[in-house]
Amino acid sequence: MICERLLKILTIVFVILGFPFSLLACLRVIPQYERAVIFRLGRLTSSSALGPGLIFKLPFLDQMRRVDLRTFTFDVPTQEVLTKDSVTVAVEAVVYYRIFDPVMSVVNVENANRSTRLLAQTTLRNVLGTVDLYALLTDREEIAAMMQETLDTATDTWGVKVERVEIKDVRLPLQLQRAMAAEAEATREARAKVIAAKGEEDASKSLKAAAMEISACPIALQLRYLQTLAGISAEKNSTIVFPLPIDFLNLFRGFRESGREGRESCLSGLVDVPHIPRPQLTREADVSMLSLRCLPSGPNFI
Repeated sequence: MICERLLKILTIVFVILGFPFSLLACLRVIPQYERAVIFRLGRLTSSSALGPGLIFKLPFLDQMRRVDLRTFTFDVPTQEVLTKDSVTVAVEAVVYYRIFDPVMSVVNVENANRSTRLLAQTTLRNVLGTVDLYALLTDREEIAAMMQETLDTATDTWGVKVERVEIKDVRLPLQLQRAMAAEAEATREARAKVIAAKGEEDASKSLKAAAMEISACPIALQLRYLQTLAGISAEKNSTIVFPLPIDFLNLFRGFRESGREGRESCLSGLVDVPHIPRPQLTREADVSMLSLRCLPSGPNFI
């Protein structure tokens, strides 16, 4: 009788003393960025995950799986890809994803993170195999968007949301790099030649317009002569060339076409030298009369 009472007292004491520890074993704290999926005797207790905050879990009966809802990122290993135009390139990419349904990520797939990584590698090879090299080099954003859409559709049943895919690097074979560099250099040279030809064409049009303006006004041509002489005289030259007026050259042309008597009478009207008999002029004399030279002590004028 005494032993029975003693056992009851001890039982009550152990229950009172062990209750706080049992309570601590049944309670769990879930952070804001996590959710808890509870299985009781192998069956899902709720269609939705628990948390965040304090949740209740029966010891030895409930099994809890924590699921992180934050965005994860991983680098896709370098993939040797054969493009649509049969060019082998090495491509590196990075994937950003998160879990939007904790229950599906636990129930429908064994390891959502590992499965997403493996699927990203195969998707990268499959998508890049449908595009050519030029599109891969120039349309990276469109190709990345195509990969993101394909991955997101495939991982939707796993409760995984693929937020973004970026192509980090595209490495070409060395021979192909040299060929593309030579092609780019040839393209730049051709573009430079086209620009130079266009500039020469514009310059010729401007010169033609200026020549037409000057020919319409003889005074402008004479002013141009004077400007040229001023530029020559600014330098340290011992010889100064005076251009002949156009009218004088026309007169000289008419003089050559006429006979010797006509040339002699024309020159007598231009150069009047009194008290000196005029000899018969020859073609060499005609040219020498058009050249006036100064004394050797000063600068030469031609």
